[in-house]
Amino acid sequence: MPDKTTYLTDDGYKKLKEEVEHLKNVRRIEIANRIKEAKELGDLSENAEYADAREEQSFVEGRIMEIEAALKNAEVISSLKSEPNRVDIGDVITVEKEGAQQAYTIVGSNEANPAEGRISNESPLGQAFLGKYKGDACEVKTPKGPAVYKIIDIA
Repeated sequence: MPDKTTYLTDDGYKKLKEEVEHLKNVRRIEIANRIKEAKELGDLSENAEYADAREEQSFVEGRIMEIEAALKNAEVISSLKSEPNRVDIGDVITVEKEGAQQAYTIVGSNEANPAEGRISNESPLGQAFLGKYKGDACEVKTPKGPAVYKIIDIA
């Protein structure tokens, strides 16, 4: 089964590259030194410092693998825009719901942060907005019931 495409903004791609480089070139060395120091303390079976360092090492290695997989399958969003007036990944859209306006940026799931208005293309809102045009209305199923959003602007 082919790996899933990871949609990233230019900034998101750069941040992940920086994070993986930091994990490989800084954190790995720090953790290796902590493990070495903990081993020097003696009995590893009751050595909390050693256990903590090994647990952190496992987390860091897992994160490195996760980021490398995302980068390997990354498609940078800026290259996706096919129609300027249609909502696509990477767009900042302004929508109106019950008279209140809200701006959202449609991003890949790795960059989503709803508190900052960055919604995933895979989320119910993101899926409802994708492919719509300025002036279109769309209904979204929410935990509080269906909600209607009107697309006011696409940037």
